[in-house]
Amino acid sequence: MATPAIRMLRRLEGLFCVYKPAGVHWSLVRDTIETNLLKGVNAKPAPVPRHVRFLESPSDEPGGVPLLSAASVPALSQHPLVTGPEFRHIRVGVGHRLDISSSGVFVIGVGNGNRALNDLYYTRTTRDYTLECEFGMATQDFTHKGRIVERSTYDHITLEKLERVIAMLEGANQKALRLSSNIDMSSQEAYEKAVQGLLGPDGKSNPILTGLRCIHFQPPSFTLEVQCLKETQKYLRKVVHEIGLELLSTAVCKHVRRTRDGLFTLQDALTRDHWTAADIMQAVYNYHAMKRRRKHSQLLIDKPTLETSVEKLTATQQSQTNEDVSGGGV
Repeated sequence: MATPAIRMLRRLEGLFCVYKPAGVHWSLVRDTIETNLLKGVNAKPAPVPRHVRFLESPSDEPGGVPLLSAASVPALSQHPLVTGPEFRHIRVGVGHRLDISSSGVFVIGVGNGNRALNDLYYTRTTRDYTLECEFGMATQDFTHKGRIVERSTYDHITLEKLERVIAMLEGANQKALRLSSNIDMSSQEAYEKAVQGLLGPDGKSNPILTGLRCIHFQPPSFTLEVQCLKETQKYLRKVVHEIGLELLSTAVCKHVRRTRDGLFTLQDALTRDHWTAADIMQAVYNYHAMKRRRKHSQLLIDKPTLETSVEKLTATQQSQTNEDVSGGGV
């Protein structure tokens, strides 16, 4: 029979996302969540098993033989204070990692949710980032806290020039995306994958930017919105550095924030105050509900296509039958 702790752990299995703050290592976030889950699961009171024991009771007669009476007593050898907590470890996995300087959506899997985590990691789902950048300096590690290696002017940079460089980078990455897809671009399969956003490289590949635009421009500060595949945060900072060089200046990335990872967005991310077992259970429930809705909507999309195919097949068979009948009559 499953204990309350086991039943609670089963409801926690799945995927959810948290908001990882900047300056905190991803492993510390994972360990904190595992600790909170263990506290919540082990807080469920487990029933103490009982067994029958024969206890002595004094005889009513003086000097008589003690009497034995059956009694149900708790099994102290299996008491929680003796055995300790029911769970000492919960399998908690992480998805696409964020380095210590970055923040944003950080996907985590619990229990059997790690299988779905592997599917999320190897699929062609894109991720969105917001990059806060600044013209005028270049650092050794492309971060604003790194050792400054160069300073430059930026008065000649305009929004039009920046968008021209962005368009050039986006075009080069779109070409790389098509070349790495290993699919005929003139085929129907390529069109359908492009419509669904599934066009991308198979297996390992270089980082690819599928979308890039400037959402804020006020020199020396500017903000970029990036959609990418197979990326790292260091690569995104390097892209900002290269944009500065293309504009005959320098640029550095001050902050990297992930705003979307596959199906998970900032609205789904749990902040530090909500990394509790109860809030995580609700987030996992919302994830399963979202999967059911997507599956149902996909079935509704596929059903008309299937019905159309059946109707065409029936019409073809009917026309062939009519032709056979006409031929037999002649």
